[in-house]
Amino acid sequence: MNRYEEFLSRLLKGEIILIDGGTGTEVERRGVPQLKNAWNAGGSLTHPQIIKGIHSDFIKEGATIIISNTFATCKHLMKDADCLDDFELVNRRSVELAIEARNDLNKDNVLVAGGISHWSFTNKLPSLIDLEEGASEQAIIMKDAGADLILLEMMIDIPRMLSVLKGVKNSNLPIWVGLSCEPDEKGVMRLLSGQKDLVDSSPNLRVGETLEEAILSLKDQNIPLINIMHTDVEYIDKCLDIVKHNWNGLVGVYAHSGDDIQMEWTFDKVISPKDYLNYCERWIKKGINIIGGCCGTGPEHIKHLKENLF
Repeated sequence: MNRYEEFLSRLLKGEIILIDGGTGTEVERRGVPQLKNAWNAGGSLTHPQIIKGIHSDFIKEGATIIISNTFATCKHLMKDADCLDDFELVNRRSVELAIEARNDLNKDNVLVAGGISHWSFTNKLPSLIDLEEGASEQAIIMKDAGADLILLEMMIDIPRMLSVLKGVKNSNLPIWVGLSCEPDEKGVMRLLSGQKDLVDSSPNLRVGETLEEAILSLKDQNIPLINIMHTDVEYIDKCLDIVKHNWNGLVGVYAHSGDDIQMEWTFDKVISPKDYLNYCERWIKKGINIIGGCCGTGPEHIKHLKENLF
């Protein structure tokens, strides 16, 4: 039984497993310069020891799943950043740094997930075919670098999500899907429409499909686990109620806290580890299988969860 199969077995037996916190915002917090149009994508090449240190800190505090610093290293973002030549290298090194952190700490039981998104910081959105092909290349690079699974993050558009999913299946790695949500003016939980500035300028971008529609679109895709992630802590309960009525598989949560202002995260508005624990205890009662944090949350949040939940 390989590392991933052992994790899946534990989850299916009802064990709750701790994932890491917000690696991307932790990169920002530790002073790594941002890459224009690709957020913190370049850190694995320009500041590898900081990236590796972040993974190490999350592992030390109890996380047994860590996600590579690759949220913004998809092909179209690297192109937007004029760094397309680094596409293969940055994705490979990002996964390798997570694995090196695991190896240095002799934590062979830690699972390394290659994170892939379809996000854009510009209105230069790729076609669905290009998105699929780019995701396929990215996932294969991650597999060759040693990733244990592929984790789709911030899926906020169903056609684009399905294109990315189709592409990453070529890697033959296990795949988990992360959905990000917010309520509309009527309180209906929908996929995150955070790219409001792109809606009018890009006819290819669809926003606002319901969480229920997104879940239903994944039912025949051989996905064992859905995460509600990069969703504000206040909205998680309602999301989990929708998941409960529409999904029979495993469920994870890693919420965010705070917000960005012109791509700078507002850490002064991040929830305290104690208050985040209170939310997590409530979510666990709803039957989730994985718990951790997203943007804004750091090693101190994971430490508090480990000390009080496990």
